Amino acid sequence: MDDAARPDPHSGNPFTQVPIEITISVGKARPLVRDLLRMKRDSVMPLDRRVDDPVELYVGDKLIARGELTELDGDSTGQLAVRLTEVVDLQNGL
Repeated sequence: MDDAARPDPHSGNPFTQVPIEITISVGKARPLVRDLLRMKRDSVMPLDRRVDDPVELYVGDKLIARGELTELDGDSTGQLAVRLTEVVDLQNGL
């Protein structure tokens, strides 16, 4: 049975309708303070990851999934999205 045909076990829970914020981490940078102070428009800050490396999805500080950055097609061309490649089992909560 595919996911669309499966009944939602949480459908009676009103909290399933509450939006949450997910943070997508694409990498980190560790510039020196002097380099940070010299930054201006069009400055480039290298990250510790490549464009095709996996990104991480967090709710608060809890890692919930990993995925790949992708660009949407159609009416949303140019908009970034994440294709999930790994999802943490959240059945026991965050």
